[in-house]
Amino acid sequence: MDTLSRREEETLLKTTKARALKECDDVVKAFAECSSGRTVSVAWACRDQHKLVQQCMLQYTGPDNMAIVRDEYLRLRNQQAAQKTAS
Repeated sequence: MDTLSRREEETLLKTTKARALKECDDVVKAFAECSSGRTVSVAWACRDQHKLVQQCMLQYTGPDNMAIVRDEYLRLRNQQAAQKTAS
Protein backbone atom coordinates (compact mmCIF):
# COMPACT_ATOMS: atom_id res chain seq x y z
CA MET A 1 0.00 0.00 0.00
CA ASP A 2 1.55 3.28 -1.12
CA THR A 3 -0.73 5.79 0.54
CA LEU A 4 -0.65 7.41 3.95
CA SER A 5 -3.51 7.67 6.36
CA ARG A 6 -4.52 11.12 7.52
CA ARG A 7 -2.91 10.46 10.90
CA GLU A 8 0.37 9.34 9.31
CA GLU A 9 0.41 12.41 7.05
CA GLU A 10 -0.21 14.75 10.01
CA THR A 11 2.47 13.03 12.08
CA LEU A 12 5.02 13.33 9.29
CA LEU A 13 4.21 17.00 8.79
CA LYS A 14 4.44 17.72 12.52
CA THR A 15 7.77 15.90 12.79
CA THR A 16 9.15 17.64 9.72
CA LYS A 17 8.08 21.07 11.01
CA ALA A 18 9.74 20.38 14.37
CA ARG A 19 12.96 19.41 12.59
CA ALA A 20 12.74 22.54 10.44
CA LEU A 21 12.37 24.74 13.53
CA LYS A 22 15.48 23.15 15.02
CA GLU A 23 17.45 23.65 11.81
CA CYS A 24 16.23 27.26 11.48
CA ASP A 25 16.74 28.10 15.15
CA ASP A 26 19.11 31.04 14.57
CA VAL A 27 16.78 32.67 12.05
CA VAL A 28 13.74 32.11 14.27
CA LYS A 29 15.56 33.62 17.26
CA ALA A 30 16.48 36.71 15.20
CA PHE A 31 12.83 37.16 14.24
CA ALA A 32 11.70 36.66 17.84
CA GLU A 33 14.18 39.28 19.06
CA CYS A 34 12.99 41.74 16.42
CA SER A 35 9.34 41.20 17.23
CA SER A 36 9.80 41.36 21.00
CA GLY A 37 7.87 44.29 22.44
CA ARG A 38 6.15 45.13 19.16
CA THR A 39 2.56 44.76 18.11
CA VAL A 40 1.41 46.23 14.82
CA SER A 41 4.85 47.54 13.83
CA VAL A 42 6.22 43.99 13.61
CA ALA A 43 4.68 43.77 10.12
CA TRP A 44 7.13 46.24 8.62
CA ALA A 45 9.94 46.39 11.18
CA CYS A 46 10.68 42.66 11.03
CA ARG A 47 9.74 41.98 7.43
CA ASP A 48 13.23 40.85 6.41
CA GLN A 49 13.61 38.47 9.34
CA HIS A 50 10.17 37.01 8.63
CA LYS A 51 11.10 36.36 5.01
CA LEU A 52 14.27 34.59 6.16
CA VAL A 53 12.23 32.37 8.50
CA GLN A 54 9.82 31.51 5.70
CA GLN A 55 12.66 30.67 3.29
CA CYS A 56 14.44 28.51 5.84
CA MET A 57 11.27 26.63 6.79
CA LEU A 58 10.39 26.06 3.15
CA GLN A 59 13.69 24.22 2.65
CA TYR A 60 12.47 21.52 5.04
CA THR A 61 8.70 21.62 4.64
CA GLY A 62 8.33 22.40 0.94
CA PRO A 63 6.56 20.01 -1.44
CA ASP A 64 9.78 18.45 -2.76
CA ASN A 65 11.16 17.70 0.69
CA MET A 66 7.81 16.40 1.95
CA ALA A 67 7.68 14.01 -1.02
CA ILE A 68 11.10 12.66 -0.02
CA VAL A 69 9.98 12.27 3.61
CA ARG A 70 6.78 10.46 2.52
CA ASP A 71 8.70 8.12 0.20
CA GLU A 72 11.19 7.23 2.92
CA TYR A 73 8.38 6.60 5.43
CA LEU A 74 6.54 4.37 2.95
CA ARG A 75 9.73 2.48 2.16
CA LEU A 76 10.36 1.79 5.85
CA ARG A 77 6.74 0.86 6.49
CA ASN A 78 6.70 -1.58 3.55
CA GLN A 79 10.02 -3.03 4.66
CA GLN A 80 8.66 -3.66 8.17
CA ALA A 81 5.52 -5.25 6.74
CA ALA A 82 7.63 -7.54 4.55
CA GLN A 83 9.70 -8.59 7.56
CA LYS A 84 6.56 -9.42 9.54
CA THR A 85 5.16 -11.60 6.76
CA ALA A 86 8.50 -13.37 6.33
CA SER A 87 8.61 -14.29 10.03
